[in-house]
Amino acid sequence: MAKLERRVHGDFRSILARVQSAVLNGSTSATLEASSDFSQGEFRCAVRVFERYSWLGSNRVSLTLTLAGSGEDYFLSAITSGGSQAIFFKWNTMGEQAFLNTISEAISSL
Repeated sequence: MAKLERRVHGDFRSILARVQSAVLNGSTSATLEASSDFSQGEFRCAVRVFERYSWLGSNRVSLTLTLAGSGEDYFLSAITSGGSQAIFFKWNTMGEQAFLNTISEAISSL
């Protein structure tokens, strides 16, 4: 498992579109598997679950993205999973980190 958490600033829709685009354009096998949106007053929350094939691990890796907050202040959490082939211990998690890296650059200026 790899995790990236960061406070970001800007327009909610723009941030979400930027991150989604980075993930989906970062790999030819990346797909949006599920999504959920919630808002109450000014508070907004979006959850996205992506998957892609990891050549390094010869398996599929998932990335769950949550963007929550209000106004122009948001908290972004991205967590990957599934990058290991081992039964009891995790090894070869490079695919998870590589998947997470697709959004690191996209949010670096936010």
